Amino acid sequence: MSTKDKIIKTSIALFNEHGERAITTNHIASHMGISPGNLYYHFKNKEDIIRHIFALYSEHLHTQFSPVDEDTDGFVQLSGYLDALFELMWRFHFFYDNLGDILSRDDELKKNYIEFQAALLTQVRGIIISLRDSGLMELNDEDATELAHMLKLTVSFWTPYIKARRLSGELAQQDIYKGILKVLMLFKAYAAEQSIPKLNQLKEKYTQLSQQAIPA
Repeated sequence: MSTKDKIIKTSIALFNEHGERAITTNHIASHMGISPGNLYYHFKNKEDIIRHIFALYSEHLHTQFSPVDEDTDGFVQLSGYLDALFELMWRFHFFYDNLGDILSRDDELKKNYIEFQAALLTQVRGIIISLRDSGLMELNDEDATELAHMLKLTVSFWTPYIKARRLSGELAQQDIYKGILKVLMLFKAYAAEQSIPKLNQLKEKYTQLSQQAIPA
């Protein structure tokens, strides 16, 4: 792994553990055992590091949430989407926790974020429409758009909601699985009758994963 990739990996870990605001480039360099000058050789400042992390986050969403494949079982794909969503919410949870503040300090990142979110809404809506057209869901085009918005809202604000209600402010994998269950319930509200048993199976899967995960 290159030094640049190690800096990104270390930054994500420290941001998640201590909060993005509490971590400086000096903390990152010290944790890695490198000089600040070595870090600045790869990144201009902390904002530059965060932009690169956001690029990883964006890439994850674009690659893991591809359109529904008509030749593959829709629920297999939905489970795959939820698994990918868990990885996203856990790996980058610092970004959700302090989103407004992070964006307010970097106009370039905020512009990229707004453009990305518009594209993501279209992407999520397309997945919903595909699930509907395959007979798994029952909703019109307008409701598909609203459901896409609700899914994005739930994902974006689930982790700060949990941390704000906990004195320790800690987050555990168990919390992310509980968030996945909330996402699944949004799908269930529009499920076709024949889809309910399979959705219940998915609910059982993520309930068990939540129970097996280490709590905060």
